[in-house]
Amino acid sequence: MDADKIISFESLKSKVGRFNLREKTFLIPEMNRIGGYLLAAAFRSFGISAIVLETFKGLDLGKEHTSGKECYPCQITMGDILYFMQREKARLGSSFNAENYVYFMPESNGPCRFGMYNKYQRIVLDSFPGLGSLKIGSMSTGDGYSVTGLIEKEKVRSLRKAGFFSQVVADIMDRALWRIRPYERTSGMAAAFMDDAVKIMSAAFERYAEAVDLDAILKELEKVLAGARDVIDPALPAKPLIGIVGEIYLRSHVESNQHLIEVLEKYGAEVVNASITEWLNYTTYDRLREEKIALHLALKQFKFAEIKNRLKNIAGYGLELLYQQKQQDMAYRRARTVLDVAEDHKVAGMEKLLKEEGLFCFDVGTEACLSIPGIVEYSRHGYNGVVNVYPFTCMPSTLTSAVVRPIMNRLKIPYLDTPYDSSVQPGREAAIRTFMYQAQQHFRRHGRNGGGKQD
Repeated sequence: MDADKIISFESLKSKVGRFNLREKTFLIPEMNRIGGYLLAAAFRSFGISAIVLETFKGLDLGKEHTSGKECYPCQITMGDILYFMQREKARLGSSFNAENYVYFMPESNGPCRFGMYNKYQRIVLDSFPGLGSLKIGSMSTGDGYSVTGLIEKEKVRSLRKAGFFSQVVADIMDRALWRIRPYERTSGMAAAFMDDAVKIMSAAFERYAEAVDLDAILKELEKVLAGARDVIDPALPAKPLIGIVGEIYLRSHVESNQHLIEVLEKYGAEVVNASITEWLNYTTYDRLREEKIALHLALKQFKFAEIKNRLKNIAGYGLELLYQQKQQDMAYRRARTVLDVAEDHKVAGMEKLLKEEGLFCFDVGTEACLSIPGIVEYSRHGYNGVVNVYPFTCMPSTLTSAVVRPIMNRLKIPYLDTPYDSSVQPGREAAIRTFMYQAQQHFRRHGRNGGGKQD
């Protein structure tokens, strides 16, 4: 066997995984801007040097070192890390050492190509002189994104709680931005407000995350949301409400979806995007499901040692999911006393909906498990249109489209697929304007109470 190939495969095992972050600079790719900054702040609270990578400036580098068969987020994140490392080498000169950094690229199980990003990026990084020692820190949906190994054992639980809560708060802040920007008193007022708000909440997480003082963080959030109300012009009438689902990176990363939410707002929409926390809850929920299935099989086979192990895992994932939902409910409850941000979906309710309607099955996996019931939930709660955002050729989102299009046609609720790659699709603007015209007509006929139910 070729020696170079042996070294390459060994690199995938030895330089991709969980690594202690002490004395390292932790590089977090920007997916959701607010979520990235709050997550980095939470890590800094624990004494870890964490920064969010500049994004989209290295896209040409990403495209140069991918074949085009990868989905779009792989190209973007590949470009982001190469761009950063090239700039660091230029800035530091002879003192540059790639071993001082850990690049964060999680993964998922199942058929989605996302599960192979960090492996492919490892191979590319190894091909660059001086970048072979850059480690890729990876967490997986397979264990619910455990942070074991990133920090001292006694701080693992606190870091996990703080990291999760950073995404809950980021979701609320995003929903606050989408709530106020369509009704802002002057153009740009909401964006400027949110820039300041991100700095305030980042400082709060740096100060309070290590102690997991969630109450102190929420008090800062309440102050921020109180200021958000001042951005709204109360004289402006309500607008059509549009829901977004789809692949988590594309719907969250504003550059890659070509500022879709702002374009929808330009044509008269108020928008609610699916949350980051929804995916985190789903990964925990799915591990719980898998353990219950495995327990059922172990009971049939009278494997008593395995039964004991499965019961232990069920208790662990069950308590974790309960904790996540409790903290999320608390945060939204307190936030909504200040500003009427949209509430989030419950994952168990989404699986129940799929079973009741016979639309899809959680056994299949992928984000289609969330997007399909998410669309139905939007339709039942009076939304005037739904947009499905995804990378060109994305299998889970193509499945979503195939399942929901007939449903939305029956309900007479406007629906739009928006696949993306690095190009600007001809007719994109016309498609969005047509969709928004239909949403405006739906809004005029039904307001926000025209929720559909299948026959």
